[in-house]
Amino acid sequence: MLGVRVLVAPDTFGSILTAREVAATVAAGWRDVAPADALDECPLADGGPGFVDTLHAALGGRLLPVTVPGPLGEPTPATLLLVDEPAGRTAYVESAQAVGLPLVPEDRRDPGRTTTRGVGALLVAARDAGARRVVVGLGGSSTNDAGAGMLVGAGLEVPAGLLDAGGGALGAVTAADLVGLRDLRARWRDVELVAATDVDVPLLGLTGASAGFAPQKGASPEQAQELERCLGSFAHAATTALADELRPDLLAGSRPTSAATRLTAAAGAGAAGGLGFGLALLGARVVPGGPFVADRVRLDERLAAADVVVTGEGRFDWQSLHGKVATEVAARALRHGIPTVVLAGEVQVGRRELSAAGITAAYAVGETPEEVRAALADPVATLRARAARVARTWSR
Repeated sequence: MLGVRVLVAPDTFGSILTAREVAATVAAGWRDVAPADALDECPLADGGPGFVDTLHAALGGRLLPVTVPGPLGEPTPATLLLVDEPAGRTAYVESAQAVGLPLVPEDRRDPGRTTTRGVGALLVAARDAGARRVVVGLGGSSTNDAGAGMLVGAGLEVPAGLLDAGGGALGAVTAADLVGLRDLRARWRDVELVAATDVDVPLLGLTGASAGFAPQKGASPEQAQELERCLGSFAHAATTALADELRPDLLAGSRPTSAATRLTAAAGAGAAGGLGFGLALLGARVVPGGPFVADRVRLDERLAAADVVVTGEGRFDWQSLHGKVATEVAARALRHGIPTVVLAGEVQVGRRELSAAGITAAYAVGETPEEVRAALADPVATLRARAARVARTWSR
């Protein structure tokens, strides 16, 4: 009898397991109880951790090691993926390698101080390596500086410490301090910049960089509010400094605040602590990372050959519904008429939200505090065991 055709297409489980490790572990657990099923392992990424590794597996290319400033300024190793394409060389870089949350010890986490300067250094290294197009994966950051530090790392000339001291210092920045932004954009005009974001949130507001994400990076509620104010002030100063350099919004009329509103409210502007907004200031095109990666790993073609798809991530919560891997997989699976099963370390989304996202079922590796502790202590064994139980439900 023919077995079930299963596509295993997960993201990373935070910093615990890579997407490739998750896919292999889920496939192994599934085979434990359904050896006749055909499994296709398809690790994914959405712009956050694993972005370079996933694209390297799909596209090939050459990995170039570099060293850049980390979120607290210390030298940090990172990797560029260089792919020679018909239109020229493309460099793929992963912002999490320069500013990822695991790079900051828990007792030093402070999104008011961490900086994205290292991401600017990655851009410079990519250009120096001959890239005419640079795709930056955004996600998993320890930062909340709206990309201000990145602008310094990319070559913006400002007084020392003005923009690369973290988001907490941005409230005092004025448009006069940012007069060099025009020249910086001009110097990067010959390089196509693309920001592939892991979430579709705006820079400001209740789901923005500060209110939605700063707490998980170490901010208190009061600090998150102050960061919101600082990022709003910086956004106004930066868009005022660029003025007519920004593309006009024909629907917004001639209102002087329309450029700032358009850039801060754009989907993905709040990704990686507002790094999406900062890259847009530099002239980048901001795109959702999930679809970007899915297209390059031929996800639709692989879904068409499957009976069910299993996806997942470390924690499936409200953020997962804003542009993460699982929702992208579910949307595409729905078009192919196959069910989507989510397997995650923790599931914090209700059935109504799952159904609205096109997800058929979701299973947690750890459903009780004891199971969560066990999963953290031995993630491979517990994930494999959970995958085996899921297979008993979904295999013939």
